[in-house]
Amino acid sequence: MLESEVQAKMEGMTCALPTPSPEAEVALENVKTIAIVGLSLKPNRPSHEIAVYLKEQGYEIIPIRPGITELFGHRAYPSLADYGQAVDIVNIFRKPEAVPEIVDQAIQVGCKCVWMQEGICHEKAAAKAKTAGIKVVQNKCILRVHQAISK
Repeated sequence: MLESEVQAKMEGMTCALPTPSPEAEVALENVKTIAIVGLSLKPNRPSHEIAVYLKEQGYEIIPIRPGITELFGHRAYPSLADYGQAVDIVNIFRKPEAVPEIVDQAIQVGCKCVWMQEGICHEKAAAKAKTAGIKVVQNKCILRVHQAISK
C-alpha cells in the first residue's frame, strides 16, 4: 500500500480511501446502462436521488431490489442474477458484506464495471472482479464523479 493512502475502518473491513485518480472517470466513459443494487423506493434516500439524477442524465437505470416490481418505468429485479444481462455499471448501495455475492453475479452476467458507492468497499471482492476483467471503483459517489467530469 502506498504511504499516501489513508486507511479507513468500515464494517470490520479495511479499505483505501479514494485519492485523486482517473479510474472513476474512465469507468463512466461510454456508459449507457447502470444497474443500481439496493435502490430505495424512498425519494429522500441517496440511492433514489442518485438514480433520478442518472436517469435525468440519459442513463438507462435497471432497479435491483427484492420486493419491488417497477421503478422509474422500468421493471425491477430481485437480484442482478435475476436480471441476467450485462450492464455497463453495477452501482452498489449495500453493506460491504453483501458485495462479494453482487460481484459474483456481476462476473456471471458479464458486467463492465462494479461501482461501490461512497462508504462501501470490499478489497477481496474488488480483486476478484479485477481478475475477471471488470473495472472497479470503491468508496466514491457516482453522482459527484459525474458532476465533476461534466463541468
